Amino acid sequence: MDIALLILGVLLIMLGMAGSFLPVIPGPLTSWFGLLSLHFTSKIEQDWGFLGWTLAIALVIMILDYIIPIWGTKAFGGTKAGAIGSTVGLVVGLFFPPFGIILGPFVGAFAGEFSKNPNRQIALKAAFGSFLGFLSGVALKLIVSVVYMLFFVSTAWKGFESWF
Repeated sequence: MDIALLILGVLLIMLGMAGSFLPVIPGPLTSWFGLLSLHFTSKIEQDWGFLGWTLAIALVIMILDYIIPIWGTKAFGGTKAGAIGSTVGLVVGLFFPPFGIILGPFVGAFAGEFSKNPNRQIALKAAFGSFLGFLSGVALKLIVSVVYMLFFVSTAWKGFESWF
């Protein structure tokens, strides 16, 4: 059973890393479930304080992931259309890695803003704000997911070192 939980934890950690870029997967929360899986093995002592704090951080990051792009868009004069366009651009950009993942949100935000306001300068400025908000959210999720991965690896190594 420990091996199954360890493998499940590894898969959830990897899925959480991918979720840092994919808008449909809550990256840090998925990584947290990987930590939880590891703590249910017989080799690792269950530390509910640690799990509680890491869960709280994952939930705060999940909420901020929705707020930061809105702040970025509004700070640069954008509208909801730019934020929606950024998300659509990301989804389309996933089919054209690696540049599509980076350029997709910007192009989508520009298209969304341009559809509401035909002034290119205003649409470009708002698209830039939406793009910065998107990148900030991705960076934040990626940092937390990497930290959770490091927690996972160090904890698993200590508990399972006799297996390696």
